[in-house]
Amino acid sequence: MNTSRRQFLGRLGLVTAGLGFASSGSLTAGSRAKFSFDISLAEFSFASELFSGKMSNMDFPARAKNEYGITILEYVSGFFNNKHKDPAYLKELKQRCDDLGMRNHLIMVDGENLTALNDTARLKAVEAHYPWVDAAKFLGCTAIRVNLGDAMAMLSGKKEEGTPAELATAAVDGYGKLLEYAGKAGLNVIVENHFGVSTDPDWLVGVMKQLKAPNKGLLPDFGNFCAERSKPETMDIKGFMATKCVKEHDKYEGVKKMMPYARGISAKTHQFDARGNDPETDFIKMFKIIKDSGWNNGIVGIEYEGGLMREMGGDMAKPTNDEGIRKTKALLERVLQELG
Repeated sequence: MNTSRRQFLGRLGLVTAGLGFASSGSLTAGSRAKFSFDISLAEFSFASELFSGKMSNMDFPARAKNEYGITILEYVSGFFNNKHKDPAYLKELKQRCDDLGMRNHLIMVDGENLTALNDTARLKAVEAHYPWVDAAKFLGCTAIRVNLGDAMAMLSGKKEEGTPAELATAAVDGYGKLLEYAGKAGLNVIVENHFGVSTDPDWLVGVMKQLKAPNKGLLPDFGNFCAERSKPETMDIKGFMATKCVKEHDKYEGVKKMMPYARGISAKTHQFDARGNDPETDFIKMFKIIKDSGWNNGIVGIEYEGGLMREMGGDMAKPTNDEGIRKTKALLERVLQELG
């Protein structure tokens, strides 16, 4: 692969790391009968501004608090610009958070393939995640979020190598090794339904059942159950965002299956109707499923992606980043009023 293509795929990978077309909460019932959760903000909600340079990773804590009154943060690895091993950089970021009274919840890490079938490549991927565990620990996070699957294969229009069973075996090994390292640091490593085989909730649950580590877990994402997309007409970000989902797992059944292992929720949104509801996900229906599972007093992250689709995909019908974050927050607050 030539350098320019590799750079493009890397950037596209960061875009789709959160793109949903495509706190750690208690794993058991909460101690209080009242259904409740805290609201965090996922950095990917500002993706278009971060990609364009209008905003930096250092700006994230202040914007979350000052503009939206949110004090719990979910970072994205790509927006650290490879400075996650720089002590001075991490110290400055942590100081900014401390000064603002922020709570660093997790880092969404989109790294090398933990399910690589090749033993050497898989171990290399595991070790490449170690510095992210260290950075998360320093920042006071409770977890890092990882992927189980080959994102680059999907972005290149290829199928993942291996059968679901072979990939599950590789995942238990690679993810298991990372859990062991993170456990020593007192951190959780949670998996999001995201690419390829990991969009299948039954596959994810099957992997979880094979691991005994107490710091394992899942991060159900409302928008990432698409198992197959149409082929992009152009190999660029705009082309990918124009693709359609042609095969999708049922999101409500998917979240229900994932909830016994959930250590957080990713409330993904792209657009809203005139009443402020998400036309893609019935939030009341979804949160009734979450409530009925016994999950309580955890963290639900706002991950608004319509702004990226607007600014980089040309879909001007989508709200801006600011509008989308505010509407998602209002929707979650309404959920708490109705179900709490």
